[in-house]
Amino acid sequence: MKPSRSEWITIRGLQYHIRHWGEPDAPVLFMLHGWMDVSASFQFLVDALKDGWHVIAPDWRGFGLTDHAAGNYWFPDYLADLDAILLHYSPTRPVHLLGHSLGANVAGIYAGVRPGRIARLIMLEGFGMPATQAQDAPARFGNWLDELREPPVLRSYGSAAEVARRLQKNNPRLRNERAAFLSVHWAAPDKDGRWELQADPAHRLSTPYLYRIEEVLACWRAISAPVLWVEGRQSELLVRFGADPRAEIDTRIACIADATILLVDDAGHMLQHDQPEMIAAAMEEFLA
Repeated sequence: MKPSRSEWITIRGLQYHIRHWGEPDAPVLFMLHGWMDVSASFQFLVDALKDGWHVIAPDWRGFGLTDHAAGNYWFPDYLADLDAILLHYSPTRPVHLLGHSLGANVAGIYAGVRPGRIARLIMLEGFGMPATQAQDAPARFGNWLDELREPPVLRSYGSAAEVARRLQKNNPRLRNERAAFLSVHWAAPDKDGRWELQADPAHRLSTPYLYRIEEVLACWRAISAPVLWVEGRQSELLVRFGADPRAEIDTRIACIADATILLVDDAGHMLQHDQPEMIAAAMEEFLA
């Protein structure tokens, strides 16, 4: 495995953990992980890259080794954190940016809000959420208020091996050695020897705000960078989009002016774990 190194920088009042791979003077590629994940999740993708890259990958606020935030985690905070991170590492030069899941949604919106900051964009499983309607608002706010009465907790595990088994339950394609590697980054032992997830339980709170797909797609229409859109053909997320998910997803992709689509066989939502070699090859061709 390619070695990584850690750095901590202050981003909007939080100590942010930033993981680096590669030589500092190599071409830079930023990678943004998804919800309930950590920056180390990109290890296998980085290992599969043939060219020399300086990969910079933060642990989002409340995940991994980055500080927890007070209260809820609002989506615009991820945009603001990304803006500050890019300003720190590349204040003037447009960047190559990759995101997975939540990270892809942040990256896609950011690329429309700050089009001049992005040279090329790679979105792994960046579908967005199912659209909501105004009439959903009362129940959504009520559900959020109910959750606040009993703060969420995250399950702990007896060992790193148990964490690895949980990861493989989530993703049956995950190889044993990859699960073992991820387990010690996804969780850590507490003072009693129980393994706790490296995540703030507050991430389990639902958001009271509606997901306004029209606003998201307006941002996507403003993207000026070429986009590589990557999906796992067996993605578990597709069922969220109704009886004809392909039609819904294709309608969304059509809002991106310059999109190249890659559908990856034998891969689910965690496609960077399932087929890192295939994705890395497509990425380097796209970035060349």
